[in-house]
Amino acid sequence: MNFRSTFLLLLVLCFATLTYAQNPLYKDASAPINSRISDLLGRMTTEEKVGQLSTLLGWDMYLKNGKQVVVSDLFKKSVAEQHIGMLWATLRADPWTKKTLLSGLNPTLAARATSELQRYVINNTRLGIPLLLAEECPHGHMAIGTTVFPTAIGQASTWDPELIEQMAAVIASEARSQGAHIGYGPILDLAREPRWSRLEETYGEDTYLNSVMGKAMVKGFQGNNLKSGKNIASTLKHFVAYGNPDGGHNGGSNAVGQRELFQFYLPPFEAAVKTGARSVMTAYNSVDGIPCTGDAYLLKSILRDHWGFKGFTVSDLGSISGLYSNHAVVASKEDAATLAINSGLDSDLGGYGYGEALLKAFKQGKVSQVVLDSAVSRVLRLKFEMGLFEQPFVDQNNASKLVGSTQNTQLANLVAKKSIILLKNEKQLLPLSKNLKKIAVIGPNADNIYNQLGDYTAPQPDERIVTVLEGIKNKVGKGMEVNYIKGCNIRDTTEQSIAQAVEVAKKSEVAILVLGGSSARDFKTEYQNTGAALVSEKTISDMESGEGFDRSTLDLMGYQLKLLQEVVKTGTPVVLVLIKGRPLNLNWPAANVPAIVDAWYPGQEGGNAIADVLFGDFNPAGRLTVSVPKSVGQLPVYYNHKKPSPHGYVEIDEKPLYPFGFGLSYTSFAYQDLKVKVSETGSDINVETEFKLTNTGKFDGDEVVQLYIRDNVSSVVTAVKQLKRFKRVHLKAGEEKVVKLSLVGEDLALFDQTMRKVVEPGQFTLMVGSSSKDIKLQEVITVSKEIAW
Repeated sequence: MNFRSTFLLLLVLCFATLTYAQNPLYKDASAPINSRISDLLGRMTTEEKVGQLSTLLGWDMYLKNGKQVVVSDLFKKSVAEQHIGMLWATLRADPWTKKTLLSGLNPTLAARATSELQRYVINNTRLGIPLLLAEECPHGHMAIGTTVFPTAIGQASTWDPELIEQMAAVIASEARSQGAHIGYGPILDLAREPRWSRLEETYGEDTYLNSVMGKAMVKGFQGNNLKSGKNIASTLKHFVAYGNPDGGHNGGSNAVGQRELFQFYLPPFEAAVKTGARSVMTAYNSVDGIPCTGDAYLLKSILRDHWGFKGFTVSDLGSISGLYSNHAVVASKEDAATLAINSGLDSDLGGYGYGEALLKAFKQGKVSQVVLDSAVSRVLRLKFEMGLFEQPFVDQNNASKLVGSTQNTQLANLVAKKSIILLKNEKQLLPLSKNLKKIAVIGPNADNIYNQLGDYTAPQPDERIVTVLEGIKNKVGKGMEVNYIKGCNIRDTTEQSIAQAVEVAKKSEVAILVLGGSSARDFKTEYQNTGAALVSEKTISDMESGEGFDRSTLDLMGYQLKLLQEVVKTGTPVVLVLIKGRPLNLNWPAANVPAIVDAWYPGQEGGNAIADVLFGDFNPAGRLTVSVPKSVGQLPVYYNHKKPSPHGYVEIDEKPLYPFGFGLSYTSFAYQDLKVKVSETGSDINVETEFKLTNTGKFDGDEVVQLYIRDNVSSVVTAVKQLKRFKRVHLKAGEEKVVKLSLVGEDLALFDQTMRKVVEPGQFTLMVGSSSKDIKLQEVITVSKEIAW
């Protein structure tokens, strides 16, 4: 080759190298995502790869000065030294983060802050990889000024998955408009232990209902296009069996067997994964002695190999280091990082589980290049899928218009109304007449903003929250005298005004008592580094529910029962309204109070929604998604227990006070003419059911029809009944509809003695009713042949 040819070749190579550097493939939006990931991985150092797996706490990464927001020195240091790829809870505000209405960010400033963070990391790093920003979104984006919906236990009580999908889409749009990309939720833990502090965050005790609600949330969050600017990726929590800890201790171990795991605990996650969920969070607990954060069987064999999950997994906060410090299954932080990532855990929430510990493990040869690259590629994939390399910024003007809009508030009102459960209505005390002249509104939750909102809620401007007292005043106008006395606190017994409450009740035509619980965090409470509250004798708090507040009893705390009893003694008709996060002991109210309404934590529109129900402008049709026990000594009391049925105790019977699926209405419904048709094909079974449903009362209303099955004879022990379908049906007074519900073979399946998923030949009882206990119609069907998967 002559000099000229050599020179030209070198010139071409130099030009190609320069072009490659200036226009790398990973920045080419038209290139396939796999190619972009491969190109980017090839350019990254080991330190940069490990940094992409670290999700640091985000609320200290910005500085606010009036209307100006800039990145903090901590953020600059984290980017330079740790090469971080993700932040969590950047926009979170609560006592743990010490962000208030004054020091936190409104939607406009939130959008500005996240854009500034992105701008800095893109302009001040070698490869310009944008951040993924994850936020808490279980019942609204946990940020200032956002729409606050009922907590998950209330959402499920609507028995209306289409409505919950609409709600999730609103949460997603509010979060994304402020710069978030991932929403933590839904929580798919089965709530079989009411002493556990986080029951309010779940959909209840039933596998099928959890699956349906979880799918609705994933669909609403993610939509059909993650590049839309309106959608966020869903992170499923907590994988797995977190909601049934021994003794009700949050994060504690449990004794779930493999068959029970597959039959009850895993299906909600499987349904959500197959709906397309992009992320899964591991649980703090262990299952059969293996911590979920280091369980390769869960994270590889089940999640990826069996279900085909393509997204990334993330630890719960501190759960990687917890392998060392809590579970003691490894001897060092490096070994904890090694166990976690080799087991299939991709990302570290908190930033101290991987980081230096993972780098050290990698250099020692404990973690292979393939394992590290696989984890990083899954995180990068979501960034490409969301179009963050092309559009990492958001428009602050859009956030200010969208977040907390009137339309979103109206949806919060509808979800709250549909979630309310009528537990008792003796002599049709409800709905109340609007012609009453004087009523009393009493109780610690009657006019308390934060007790109404539940855990994982940011502080909100007072004018955005409608309490029960305000809702009632809005409803009745000036023609009715409404007198309010607090009476007592939730837990704190240092002050009370029971005598005053009694006097007000005596002078009223009806007394509305608003009691229950509280998950409202305050600035006096101390918190663990995971965000869970510390229960301390030094601090008087009204918090009796919410993460970290496990209970040994379920009794009304403080002077609440005394307040209720004294008001009932006046002879004034009493309506008990419950605002709370877990089932409570309602034995005395059930026997002595004529009307009981359960609203869980109803969100910002709770006051208006409750008033609509109390005065008959909305006919309640919420249904319990968790059984209400008579005593903690009965636990567990979930409806779908295994055969044989339990027997009574010396002191009380074995039945719950209120069963799963229970809820009353201002009208009545009749079920008639059940027809069932079974068709067996080569590879499946179809069971078509239909029946007539009639509104036989005087009010328009909704009925929640529920279809249960029982496997009459099976090779392994199965549940006494299991919910398989439901439908919320609206009927005008006197109207009749034919309701159709269909099942397939999988609805009849069990895991046999060899852990095959199979429908066994034999008889099944189909039960249609208005709750798990109130079965109206039933029929036995026969399956003639086995179907296996």
